Amino acid sequence: MVDLSEEKLANFLKTAKDWARLVTSIPGVFVLKLPQYQRSPTRLTVEINPVDASGRPTKRRGLVVRSMAELDAFNDAFQYEKLAKLLTLLDAINPPVAAVKRRRGEDVLEL
Repeated sequence: MVDLSEEKLANFLKTAKDWARLVTSIPGVFVLKLPQYQRSPTRLTVEINPVDASGRPTKRRGLVVRSMAELDAFNDAFQYEKLAKLLTLLDAINPPVAAVKRRRGEDVLEL
């Protein structure tokens, strides 16, 4: 039996436009369709992009993760305590950012 999520992803790969973003049931996690590039075929990746209160991405493009190995490497990098200290300093210095509203009726991939 084929998982509905797998079927939905396969359909998204076939029918979505390049750079299309599919919302998942995990806040801030999207499926992104990458176009064919040189010898790399069209494929799906995970995009991690913080969301606002209405569930819309706060950045134009988030962190694109192509494989479990990349996810592991990012997880290792996020463990550095000095990274949190640096971001705290940046938060204190940078001006605040305005919120964006979410569109209704978006298709969501339930995970």
